[in-house]
Amino acid sequence: MKITVEYSKKKQALLEIVSAKYKSNYIVELVFNDKSKKLVEFGSFLKKSMHPSIRCYLKEEKFKDFRIDGGNIVWGKNWDLIFPIDQLYTGAIQCP
Repeated sequence: MKITVEYSKKKQALLEIVSAKYKSNYIVELVFNDKSKKLVEFGSFLKKSMHPSIRCYLKEEKFKDFRIDGGNIVWGKNWDLIFPIDQLYTGAIQCP
């Protein structure tokens, strides 16, 4: 028996966030490299978490202090808070 697999020579671009803008109430508008925009609500996740290093981002000024790094939206000097890009793209953060 012989099994063959054909691979596409077409490279698929990795999904990345190119910009992020805080709207209000822990909602961030994300723009991806495929030009799509998503509004993502992070408040539910933050409020349901019991972990102090996550709950500290309930302070709105601290939450607003995010940046784009390597195509991800991150919080903290050492990427203290980061989310899977596929969840961000669907606009649904999975709560703990």
